[in-house]
Amino acid sequence: MRRNLVEIDEAKCDGCGECIPSCAEGAIELRGGKARLVSDVLCDGLGACLGECPRGALRVVEREADAFDELAVATRRSAAAPAPRPRLAVLSATPVGAVGCAGSAPRPGATGRPGATATRLANWPVQLGLVDARAPWLAGADLLVAADCVPFAYPDFHRDFLAGRRVVVGCPKLDDLGAHASRLAEVFRRAAPRSVTVVKMEVPCCAGIAAATREALRLSGRPVAYAESTVSVDGVRLS
Repeated sequence: MRRNLVEIDEAKCDGCGECIPSCAEGAIELRGGKARLVSDVLCDGLGACLGECPRGALRVVEREADAFDELAVATRRSAAAPAPRPRLAVLSATPVGAVGCAGSAPRPGATGRPGATATRLANWPVQLGLVDARAPWLAGADLLVAADCVPFAYPDFHRDFLAGRRVVVGCPKLDDLGAHASRLAEVFRRAAPRSVTVVKMEVPCCAGIAAATREALRLSGRPVAYAESTVSVDGVRLS
């Protein structure tokens, strides 16, 4: 099958290893003083590692490769994981599930205080990892998938992007993009949104949020209209 994979330019790579921690799948390691792709099946092709290379030695290419294998990733993670530390007694006495995030309960968006600039937020929660694909506000919606730096960098985020849309946010650098792709695929299958717009920053690693959304569309098999916008680190809308 043809799919996206990370490719490492050996001539440019100086073996600094900066790319390795950003690969949550453990698909990259140092061998012979160079970063190497361990196995095609470990690389999800989303490119979260791209922005970490100071030499620009990494890029995403499309080529023939075996399918991404989540089981192989889980096996590699398990083998690399350190032995768990004993938990403190005060923590181990707390029943699993007894403590939750009260702010994650689904509810309509805030209306703001009188006299303040009106918010355009029409749903809650917004963090993608907390969003239930069965939430009624997702059904048939125009969905906005935003990299979570965008609302801070772009002052007109509410007016230009949020108005009339339901929003979910995530970080393409720090979050598990594979999990985000799976969650979005479930949203597309269950809620059948009318459209999805991705808004991301211009930095290379931010391409991961768009790649995860496109992968989710592919996994879902849903014909959802797709659009994409980019914001510069200076707060300028580039597309």
